[in-house]
Amino acid sequence: MSEEPEKDQKTEAPTDKRRRDAAEKGDVLQSRELGTALVVLAGAAWLALAGPLFLGALEEMLIDGLSFEAADVRDFDPGSAALRLIGIVVVPLLGLFAITIAAAIGGPAMLGSFGFRAKAFGFKASKLNPLSGLKRIFGMQGLVELGKSLAKVLLLGAVGIWLLMDQARGLMGLTSQEIGPALGTVGWTFVIAVLVMSLALAAIALIDVPAQIMQRGARLRMSKQEIKDEHKQTEGSPELKAAVRRRQHEVLRGSARSAVAEATVILTNPTHFAVALRYDPETDAAPVVVARGRGATAEAIRELAKEHQVPILSYPQLARAVYFTARTGQVIRDDLYLAVATVLAFVFNLDAAMAAGAAPPPVAVPPGARFDAEGRAES
Repeated sequence: MSEEPEKDQKTEAPTDKRRRDAAEKGDVLQSRELGTALVVLAGAAWLALAGPLFLGALEEMLIDGLSFEAADVRDFDPGSAALRLIGIVVVPLLGLFAITIAAAIGGPAMLGSFGFRAKAFGFKASKLNPLSGLKRIFGMQGLVELGKSLAKVLLLGAVGIWLLMDQARGLMGLTSQEIGPALGTVGWTFVIAVLVMSLALAAIALIDVPAQIMQRGARLRMSKQEIKDEHKQTEGSPELKAAVRRRQHEVLRGSARSAVAEATVILTNPTHFAVALRYDPETDAAPVVVARGRGATAEAIRELAKEHQVPILSYPQLARAVYFTARTGQVIRDDLYLAVATVLAFVFNLDAAMAAGAAPPPVAVPPGARFDAEGRAES
């Protein structure tokens, strides 16, 4: 089958799962132009801010290296002398390295592609195929990269020629100045040239980043059949859903299943936790926790509640409070009576509330009974 019809079928935007899978395999949004521009801009900023300090350090190092006394000759120690001289310039150089590394890391971080991806380092036989390499070089992607390189050379060349023509007269007049001021003028001219060049690179990056976004979007586009297949894998076929439901039911023991069937209400979080409460005014002195669980157990409790038509209400904070303060078979804690009583009053009048279109009432969980998903007390 030819490749062109397959491309024509990819008319749908990529799903979130498709983007995540591509990122795990190393196909992330990246722009070499942005990385180059940030590094050059960082270097230009260092030249403008720390350049005079570095030149001063070099001057001090040169003077120190060429100055010596009789004691230096008598107790000659080349190692300590070298360390002393290097220490003079090491601080400005460390600043340059730090700002350059930060700029190199900042490029991927700005594009949201910073991080290590183990799958990107896996062996891929297709990379060893010379035909694939020739296709990348002489294909559309290769032509695009060639065009970008030519445009970059032309732009930077034009900027360089403009700078040279603008500064030519001033540079020609340096011969009549003293060496110190002349070197200062040359230095600032160089700094300005680097800054202008880096701004030109930044302009190229501003064009390249949207282009990379569009190219990656086109590369990840999906056909309608691929979206259907992905949905089936994610949601599962009806047979798979039934098998999952059976396994969820098996999570609960027989006594727990019967307890859920007799429950008065199920409090949920809404998906991570589930607590089944029973309250029979004739037999129970206070609401009793008849089943509780999280994860697969919580899902099993909700499924059983639906089968037996037990009301399920989403009270995240209250569900966590009961889950972390009472075990199965125990009554709820005293400070939760009012909140649970409010919910039970709504459940006992559920038919009338539904007929009137009333929403479940808000409840207030005491500060001492508030927990996060890991069971840590919330302030």
